[in-house]
Amino acid sequence: MTDRVETDLPAGDFSVWLKDLTAALRGASDSEIPRGECTACCTSSQFIHIAPDETEALSHIPRALLFPAPPMARGHVVMGYDEHGHCPMLVDGVCSIYEHRPKTCRTYDCRVFPPSGLRMDDSTKADIDRRATRPNLGSCN
Repeated sequence: MTDRVETDLPAGDFSVWLKDLTAALRGASDSEIPRGECTACCTSSQFIHIAPDETEALSHIPRALLFPAPPMARGHVVMGYDEHGHCPMLVDGVCSIYEHRPKTCRTYDCRVFPPSGLRMDDSTKADIDRRATRPNLGSCN
């Protein structure tokens, strides 16, 4: 992680965003993130954690793509990425299980990085950093 972003970030009312994000992390709702056609997190070599109670997501992901998630309790798994760093569920630039995606995907919000003073300096996550630090965070376009 590197330096802090000093640009104005018109991301809306912080307290509303924080309330919505907290609800999503508790599982009470999904994150309402204006993704547009953004696939930065889907193409950035990230492992996706899936808890054992996420039966809907697990039923839509081929078992061969899932691996035990150390040091999590039994039943927790991760889904890796392909040789290009892309999620294997990303097909033709679109999430093939979007309506059934794991909680990790439902709650991922790159907009947390700039207000936290964090940067994604890993070269495989450059697209996330570029999108998260753009002046208008209202959309991933």
